[in-house]
Amino acid sequence: MASKELTAAIEAAQAAAVVINAFYRHSPSVRTKPDSSPVTEADERAEEVIRATLQRHFPGYGFYGEETGQHAMGAESIWLVDPIDGTKSFVREQPFFSTQIALLRAGELVLGVSYASVYGELAWAEKGGGAFLNDQPVRVSGVAQLSEAFVSTGNMKSLTHGPLWERFGALVRGVGRIRGYGDFVHYHLLVRGSLDVVIETDINILDIAALTVLVREAGGTFTDLHGAAVGLETTSVLATNGTLHQKILAALRR
Repeated sequence: MASKELTAAIEAAQAAAVVINAFYRHSPSVRTKPDSSPVTEADERAEEVIRATLQRHFPGYGFYGEETGQHAMGAESIWLVDPIDGTKSFVREQPFFSTQIALLRAGELVLGVSYASVYGELAWAEKGGGAFLNDQPVRVSGVAQLSEAFVSTGNMKSLTHGPLWERFGALVRGVGRIRGYGDFVHYHLLVRGSLDVVIETDINILDIAALTVLVREAGGTFTDLHGAAVGLETTSVLATNGTLHQKILAALRR
C-alpha cells in the first residue's frame, strides 16, 4: 500500500502535468538562468503547483526545487523537485522530459516519482516497496556479461576532458550495444530490464534523486562514476542492473 507521502508526490506530479501539458508545443517564452540552463514559465508554474500540493499535505517538510531553491533544509524530511527535467527537450517540442519528485529523509533517499506525462509513463518507488511503472511492478535485467550489455548514455561533455574518456571508449568497444536515450527514458528502460547500464555526467541531484530510488527498488545499483553513493553534490551517474556494476567500475578505473 502506498504511503501518504507517495500518494502526495504522485498527486503533485499529476497536478504539475496539467500545467506542463498546457504549455507544451505552445511556444512558451524561454530565458536563460545564471548557470546557462533554460527556464520557461511552465517550469516555474509547475514547481509552484508541486510545492503547494506537498506543503498542504506535509507543511513541516523542507523543499529543494530546481526553480525556487532550498527551503528549510534542516528538516528531517526534504522534498527534492525538478518540475521539468529535460527543459531543452520541452522547448524543442520533444517528448523526452519529465517531472521528478523525491523524498530525502535523514540524508537517505526513500521515495521517488518520475512522471513523463506526454510520453505516457508514470514510475514510482518507495524504500522496501519495490518499483512500479504504469502500475506494473518492474525489475532490472539479469544480464551478466559486458559483451551482452545494452548501455545508454546521457550528456557526456565533462567526461571528454578527463582520463575517463579513453577508458570509456575501450568499454564501449566491449559491450553489446550502445545508445543515448538520455533524461528519464533510459532509467525507465533500465528498471524494466530493457537495458542494463546508464552512464552520464553533468547532472545534479534534482535530475536523479527520484530515479535513484527507482533503480535501487527495481534491484539495480546507482552510484556516481567513481562508485560513490549518491548525495546532494553528485554530478555523474553509473546506474546498472547491479550484476554489471563492478565490471563497469573496473573498466573505468583501468
